Amino acid sequence: MKKWLKLTTAALAVLAFATGCGNQAGTKESASSESSKQEEVTVKLGLIGADTDVWDSVKDRLKEEGINLEYVQFTEYSQPNTALANGDIDLNSFQHQYFLDNFNSEHGTDLVSIGNTVNAPLGIYSEKIKDIKELKDGAKVAIPNDVTNGGRALLLLQTAGLIKVDEAAKQAPTVSDITENPKNLDITELEASQTARALQDVDASIINSGMAVDAGFIPSEDAIYLEPVDDTSRPYVNIIAARKEDENNEVYQKVVAAYQTDETAKVIDETSKGSSIPAWETFGTK
Repeated sequence: MKKWLKLTTAALAVLAFATGCGNQAGTKESASSESSKQEEVTVKLGLIGADTDVWDSVKDRLKEEGINLEYVQFTEYSQPNTALANGDIDLNSFQHQYFLDNFNSEHGTDLVSIGNTVNAPLGIYSEKIKDIKELKDGAKVAIPNDVTNGGRALLLLQTAGLIKVDEAAKQAPTVSDITENPKNLDITELEASQTARALQDVDASIINSGMAVDAGFIPSEDAIYLEPVDDTSRPYVNIIAARKEDENNEVYQKVVAAYQTDETAKVIDETSKGSSIPAWETFGTK
C-alpha cells in the first residue's frame, strides 16, 4: 500500500509538472502571437486615381513583414502633398521630382524623395486625328494648368515640332513663354484631372500617364505622340515621397525596397503595356 501511494504521488507530480510546462509554453506562444499582432504597423500611402495594381503586389509582400499598406486615394494633384505635410498620410506616390521641388518652393514644405518608382512618359491624345502631323492650323490643344506639368506639356509640344519656347524658362515654361507657334494652336490650360475628359471638346489633349490609364488608354499604343525617354527625363521620374524627418524611417525604407523588385517591374510592364519603365533600373534607386 505504501509503495502504491508513493508511485501514485510521483505520477501526480510528473503530471502536474508536465501540465505546468504545457501551460507555460501555451502562454509563451500566446504572448508571442499577441506581440506579433502588436508589432504590425500601418503605413498610409497617398495615391492619385483608381489604379493600384502595381502597389497591390507590393502590399502583399509587405504584409509578410508585418506592414499593412493602407491606400488613401485622391483625385487632384494638389491634394496628396498637402496631406503628407499635414501628417494625414505617411507617404505618397504620384508625382515626379520636379513637381515635388516646385511644391516645396511654393508652400514652404520640406518633403523629400525616398525612392524612385517609374518613368511614365507624357502623351498627346486625340479622338479626332491619328497622327500629330494631322493637327490643323488653329487646332485646340488642352494641357495641364499646374506649373510643372504645364511646362512639361509645352516642352513636349516643342519636341513634337509644334511650337518653340523661350530657353530661359528652362523646365517651367508657360504659355507666355511661347516664342513660335506656326500653327497658331489654341492652347487651353485645364486641371490635370480634366485633360482626358476634355478630349471631345479639343483636337488634342496632353494627358499624364496615370490619368490616361484611368481613362482606358494604353499610352504606348493610343498616344499620337509620346514623350521620349532620355537624360532629359530625370526630373520627371516618379517617386515615393515622405516628410524630411522620416527620410530614413526603417519601415518606410522597407516599403521602398519592396517596391524596387523584379516582381514589381513585371507588374509595371504588364499593367502599363510597356508604357512605363521601372525607374530604379534606369535612373537609380533614389
